[in-house]
Amino acid sequence: MNRALALAALMLSYASIALAAEEPKALPKADPAKGQAIVTQVCAACHGADGNSVAATYPKLAGQIPEYIQKQLTNFKPGANGKAERANPVMLGFASTLSPDDVRNVAAYFAAQTPKPGASHNDKTIALGQKLWRGGDVARGIPACASCHGATGAGVPVQYPRLKGQHADYLEVQLKAFRAGERANDPSRMMRTISAKLSDAEIKAVADYAAGLK
Repeated sequence: MNRALALAALMLSYASIALAAEEPKALPKADPAKGQAIVTQVCAACHGADGNSVAATYPKLAGQIPEYIQKQLTNFKPGANGKAERANPVMLGFASTLSPDDVRNVAAYFAAQTPKPGASHNDKTIALGQKLWRGGDVARGIPACASCHGATGAGVPVQYPRLKGQHADYLEVQLKAFRAGERANDPSRMMRTISAKLSDAEIKAVADYAAGLK
């Protein structure tokens, strides 16, 4: 099998995992206005009133796929076993106060906001980041980031989040958390499997590249 066919097969295998995930059930229509009220009181201090966070510690949520935001907020809450699927003490406190309707409304509000562009900051790693984003590394079983998150990083509803323009520092922290198993709310271990094959340098390069996507 040549490299092109091998890469296509690899991409299809990850796509099939996503299709096998449970489809979201039909839910009541969200109300962005109610979501804005919650954001103003609860979320704005870290993520910005319009979802464009200033600090790289906190992810930009403006323009994010609403179903992805819903999933993360739900995962921050304790499950039936008393543990959150995505462990984060700070977000645990905030998310636990939100009802399912609140979660949908907040997600709808952030999704409707206009994201501000980001930028890459390390010219020396652009080529490596671009290579991983566009083509992955077939020999090592690493699919292209674009195969799930899109060529421009816009994401693919409802499974894959928008990454373009996101803070590079935040993306780097999350990839390393997946690699270490500290973050484990990825369907079928997709991100844990991929990040386990990436070095620190590769993670930093692809995070910086994603930050500069337009």
